Amino acid sequence: MPTNKNETDWTGHEFVMTREFDAPRNLVFQAWTDPKHVAQWWGPGGFTNPVCEWDARPGAKIYNVMRGPNGQEYPMGGEFREVTPPEKLVFTCGPLNPQGKMLFEFLHDVTFTEKDGKTKMTLRSKVLWTTPEAGRYIGGFEMGMESSLERLEEHLKRGRQS
Repeated sequence: MPTNKNETDWTGHEFVMTREFDAPRNLVFQAWTDPKHVAQWWGPGGFTNPVCEWDARPGAKIYNVMRGPNGQEYPMGGEFREVTPPEKLVFTCGPLNPQGKMLFEFLHDVTFTEKDGKTKMTLRSKVLWTTPEAGRYIGGFEMGMESSLERLEEHLKRGRQS
């Protein structure tokens, strides 16, 4: 793991996050695979997703545009590798530069287990490769993803209330 923010080679680094949601597994899985749901929670607090092309089938492409509170847009691309409802989701993704090329690529492996109506989600995110400009983004991944998961939790709560 890089020891300071100036280092840029995060290749091979893995982030692991576990969270329990007070929602059934089918609903949590749907929130991860239905673009209408994903657009509601993907990205740090204050971000929106005006474009969310999220076709959860193996080999299908991902294209998402996150818009920050300041209006700046952050496009992301990727591809689904494995979709096993409602147990597992494996996909790659990474931010795109203005020319549409990835700055780095993550492999995300998300598993969902249900117990007593609650769902334990485990997210393993491994950096597959990077570019020199990737370090500043990857360094904030964990904090950004934690914020996304907090938004997911709120989204699931709203869904259960309606």
